[in-house]
Amino acid sequence: MVNFNWLQVIDFLPELFTGLYYTLLISVIGLIIGFVLGGIFGLGRIANNKLIKSISAIYVEVIRGTPVLVQAIWIYFALPLIIGFEIESIIAGVIVIALNSGAYIAEIVRGAVQSIDKGQMEAGRSLGLNHGQTMRHIIWPQAFKRMIPPLGNQFIISIKDTSLLSVILVPELIFQGRLIAANHFNAVEIYTTVAVFYLAITLTLSFVLRIIERRLDI
Repeated sequence: MVNFNWLQVIDFLPELFTGLYYTLLISVIGLIIGFVLGGIFGLGRIANNKLIKSISAIYVEVIRGTPVLVQAIWIYFALPLIIGFEIESIIAGVIVIALNSGAYIAEIVRGAVQSIDKGQMEAGRSLGLNHGQTMRHIIWPQAFKRMIPPLGNQFIISIKDTSLLSVILVPELIFQGRLIAANHFNAVEIYTTVAVFYLAITLTLSFVLRIIERRLDI
């Protein structure tokens, strides 16, 4: 029978907290950039300009149609051969999370904006607002409220996607956990602790999003 030593996990907390730091760093920066990309390409998907609409559609379909793992490997190993210089693993990780989350957020934005009744746009124009002002003051506030639940879900998915970045040597939680487990043969204790870390992150984010939803309802 295997004896588990859970107390030894305490000795490896510095390494695990280092992994947690990089997980959160990549997640936060990647999701901020992803949100900006999602807003741009989401509105691009419903633009009247055919070129902008086509570029936005290609971006969304290419990113959504390929696995995150493939994207990470391509950006870290293949892209440097094209551009002629190496990309640091952490920067590559941010790029992967930003591009991937941006594509899904773009569809969330598109769906939220298109869910607003077309009469809202007409009402704004009748008040003397131009298209941009109507979008900013009437359509976007309503659409943003509808985006909160799917955005929260996407944020959680993207945070968990950072675990795949260990394949490109990003020192995040899974990477640190694998090193510790391989060197000290304590896979049960370490991987369970890593799982608890991820659970703590996602539950905290879910709690914050519920507060935001309640405040928007008020």
